[in-house]
Amino acid sequence: MTKKTVANLSASDLSGKKVLVRADFNVPIDNGSITDDTRIRAALPTIQDLTSKGAKVILTSHFGRPKAKVVDSMRLTPVAGRLSELLGKEVKKCDDCIGDEVASVVNSMNDGDVVLLENVRFYAGEEDNDPEFAKQLASVADMYVNDAFGTAHRAHASTEGVTKYLSPSVAGFLIEKELQFLKGAIDNPQRPLAAIIGGSKVSSKIGVIEALLDKCDKLLLGGGMIFTFYKARGLSVGKSLVEDDKIELAKSLEAKAKEKGVAMLLPTDVVVADKFDAEANTQTVSVEEIPDGWMGLDIGPESVKVFQEALGDCKTVIWNGPMGVFEMEKFAKGTEGIARTLADLTGTGTTTIIGGGDSVAAVEQLCLGEKMSHISTGGGASLELLEGKELPGIAALDEA
Repeated sequence: MTKKTVANLSASDLSGKKVLVRADFNVPIDNGSITDDTRIRAALPTIQDLTSKGAKVILTSHFGRPKAKVVDSMRLTPVAGRLSELLGKEVKKCDDCIGDEVASVVNSMNDGDVVLLENVRFYAGEEDNDPEFAKQLASVADMYVNDAFGTAHRAHASTEGVTKYLSPSVAGFLIEKELQFLKGAIDNPQRPLAAIIGGSKVSSKIGVIEALLDKCDKLLLGGGMIFTFYKARGLSVGKSLVEDDKIELAKSLEAKAKEKGVAMLLPTDVVVADKFDAEANTQTVSVEEIPDGWMGLDIGPESVKVFQEALGDCKTVIWNGPMGVFEMEKFAKGTEGIARTLADLTGTGTTTIIGGGDSVAAVEQLCLGEKMSHISTGGGASLELLEGKELPGIAALDEA
């Protein structure tokens, strides 16, 4: 999956050219104010490289789920304001993403200017990957750059359709970095390679667990999914979350790990609560002694130590999914323990890759993002890449 990137384009390729850049500006906004601009900052290296080489940059993105109609609260206006501050120059915002107004604004651009188009999901043609909509979107540009890794697993008009009308179509620096880390970790890792998989359900992580069993040396499981595995072992799990229809699958995954010689670790103790509530009564118990009527909401301190020891000699670690309900303070210690362990390991030369919205949120909440080797910007996209699936938004780009 070696794709052409912005780095392959020189100033002579770009000067005076109109470049359509698909970014991911789907940022959290509260009362019109952006509460986390991580995704906007992640797009800056590509934008700045293009403008420094004299390109006219036309940015496009989705925001939220407006369901193919104009929703004023889902306009990208706040993003244009924040981009203007970060770039130190005005980013003009269009009130549409196709049509005469867009053509007029683009035609009046000078070299190095940046324009932001309106939310592409205001049109049904975006998610339908309608060729006519893609053609209209592409009509104002000479070439295309995809830097929206978070939507690269979707074959939408702005991620896949436009590549049929614009050449070259290349990856931005963010996508290049995502591929370098995520594909590198899977295809050519420094070993031992450990994967830590958390989250509430086995069902949402089946594909990635199965794929990782073929690749990694150690697999550490946490989060709500562990109770399905315990029940598969014949243990009593109280009122903990269990997917009864996945019990046979859990058995087969454990058997497959054994067969392949992968060390598959489940927590030995858990923090249980008498109800799903931030103020619940809690106790820490062995996984073999979960009381009736109680539910497991975090991994316990003994498990954190066991996981830390298992990770100690690893050269590459991929983490996707929290260890417990980290949004509630009483059930955040397991996730925090793993996050701090990975931050420490990074400092000793281990490559640490954090993928998936909740793991990233937990790491950022602890202000440990900068201490990790790579924080993935794509939840679903990073999972699908780790599963070995082809991402349509990347497959459509030019080969290097």
